[in-house]
Amino acid sequence: MIIDCHGHYTTAPKQHELWRQQQVEAAAEGRTAPPRPSITDHEIRDSIVNGQLKAQRERGTDATIFSPRAAGMGHHLGEASTSEAWADACNTLIYRVQTLFPGKFIGVCMLPQSPGVSPANCIPELERCVRDYGFVGCNLNPDPSGGYWTDPPLSDRYWYPIYEKLVELDVPAMIHVSLACNPAFHTTGSHYLNGDTTAFMQLMLSDVFKDFPTLKMIIPHGGGAVPFHWGRFRGLALAQRLPELKDGIMRNIFFDTCVYHLPGQELLAKVIPVDNILFASEMIGAVPGIDPATGHHFDDTKRYVDQLDLSDADRAKIYEGNARRVFSRLSAHLDAPQPAGAGH
Repeated sequence: MIIDCHGHYTTAPKQHELWRQQQVEAAAEGRTAPPRPSITDHEIRDSIVNGQLKAQRERGTDATIFSPRAAGMGHHLGEASTSEAWADACNTLIYRVQTLFPGKFIGVCMLPQSPGVSPANCIPELERCVRDYGFVGCNLNPDPSGGYWTDPPLSDRYWYPIYEKLVELDVPAMIHVSLACNPAFHTTGSHYLNGDTTAFMQLMLSDVFKDFPTLKMIIPHGGGAVPFHWGRFRGLALAQRLPELKDGIMRNIFFDTCVYHLPGQELLAKVIPVDNILFASEMIGAVPGIDPATGHHFDDTKRYVDQLDLSDADRAKIYEGNARRVFSRLSAHLDAPQPAGAGH
């Protein structure tokens, strides 16, 4: 089985995004947001069958761990109540996808974060999504301000309430920023990779995994700059009298394969222990175009992983085993009997 641990609902029905615009405008003007739009099962099916499911079939993957559109989280927009209503709407839509395509799309929730608001505010939504919807994890934004980094670093006890709940529920968090509103940063070209690299450094210099030894976090996009500058991070860790990375932070941190060229995948597999790599593509996401040098989509990452010099056992870890281990609730979805016609 090939499990893609990083997918977003980038093809959601248009009325969903239109309501978001109306909601944000209403918040800015002090008005009540309009009622949420009606979205039929047919509209959801159409958006998935002609989008992510089509790509799954064409690229030979079996299941996608699926969350709301990352850039669309927009935690800097409106107030805490704005984010709460938007997270509820987005997560409910993901649940409907999960229900319509069992075993093909498994939910991960966005959290109703807001700059300057304690992450403890997110606990009810996380609990609802895991316990009521059967979601297997969440996306955690280390910078709800959208590129200004106004909240404390992930090393700060400010974040401990959400860490405690993640451990209690035994679900991992993918560290994923959202839209950049700072004009100095391109959202997908710099802010995403900045967020990945910054999160790793914050956690490396922290006591988070001493205080939460079973906490699991996934840093997407191949870990940002970390694999390329592995020597820098090792050197900085050792200078601080920290353990070797493989004996310290890498017991709790995992990287995905959202790296969009073969040399990058080769470097990732060479530098990062195979037990810490999860297959992912973020397909129909940040880089959906076709590479003119190969004639294939940049985000068809399975093509790169298939070409790596790996044993069958190691490739199976990247494609399936590591995801099942990190997302401890995932196998309940994948191994459940599926009704006839499910996923079509």
